[in-house]
Amino acid sequence: MRETVTYLEMTAPDQLDPAAPVPGLVLEPLARDSPLVVDIQARIGAPHGWKSATRSAEEWRVWFAGAPDRLYRLLSFEGEPAGLVSYDLHPVDEETEREAGQQVEVEIETFGLVPEFVGKGLGGFALTLGIRQAWALAPVVTRVWLHTSTWDHPRALPNYHRRGLRTFRTTEGERES
Repeated sequence: MRETVTYLEMTAPDQLDPAAPVPGLVLEPLARDSPLVVDIQARIGAPHGWKSATRSAEEWRVWFAGAPDRLYRLLSFEGEPAGLVSYDLHPVDEETEREAGQQVEVEIETFGLVPEFVGKGLGGFALTLGIRQAWALAPVVTRVWLHTSTWDHPRALPNYHRRGLRTFRTTEGERES
């Protein structure tokens, strides 16, 4: 199956074009060992064929071990788990990190809403909250970036563009099964 992957970035916090606030929607820290991490990622990914929807317990163990520093945030709407944002912090480079202290790029590794909250007008503000958090994760964040695919929700890419993320690369190929 053909897939187009679009990589997007923001290089300064003032590039964010925030969506209107949605009362009751919050983003809060989530422990990496919370069962919600697996549950919500599987639920987000199921409609889009993400690997997270079908991973075995052993595959999850390997996945977590591969990113021991990944940070998780729970999107909640009126007290109910509505989605997830996860972040990977990448040093800009070893030399710069030593000189400037903690200069990083933040990759939004996962962003999404569980199916029962899709189509309710939450996505724009959820992404706003996720991007704001990304900029606040380290003393010096030089870039926030993520990628999306033609297999993700059809409104994902337009939402990313509306929030101020710019496409910096696209790739096309066969989707990994």
